[in-house]
Amino acid sequence: MTNDILDLAAKVGRALEAKGLVLATAESCTGGGVAQAVTEIAGSTGWFECGFVTYSNASKAEMLDVSAALIAQFGSVSEEVAAAMAEGALANSVADVTISTTGIAGPSGAVPGKPVGTVCFGWARGDTTHTERLVFAGDRKAVREQTVAHALQGLLRFIE
Repeated sequence: MTNDILDLAAKVGRALEAKGLVLATAESCTGGGVAQAVTEIAGSTGWFECGFVTYSNASKAEMLDVSAALIAQFGSVSEEVAAAMAEGALANSVADVTISTTGIAGPSGAVPGKPVGTVCFGWARGDTTHTERLVFAGDRKAVREQTVAHALQGLLRFIE
């Protein structure tokens, strides 16, 4: 894990602590990388609740209440599913704010309109959900690291 990601995770921790918020994650392509980054920070027990690693569509449905119909309509790598994942993590935890990631880290898995490196993000708090879709360059490791960093940066913007 890079120092940049650890620095970001520490900033996230300070921001959550200052606002009295607790975080949960819902991750697919990052495989728990966001949760790993935040739990590297001493004291994260005070502001991190849990992480859902929902790699399969079945686990997204079972653990996060993402509807199979939504996945069928938009695909698991979509802003719609990222939003549902973030909202599902909020509903299935005691967290105040959530991050979700779903994407194609590669080297295979690309589909028309969704090249390798496509990642969708969700951030949810209360009745507000924000999503984003980006395409990152690089190999699988690079895509996943960029995704973790962007998820944390996005959370900082989202809670400010």
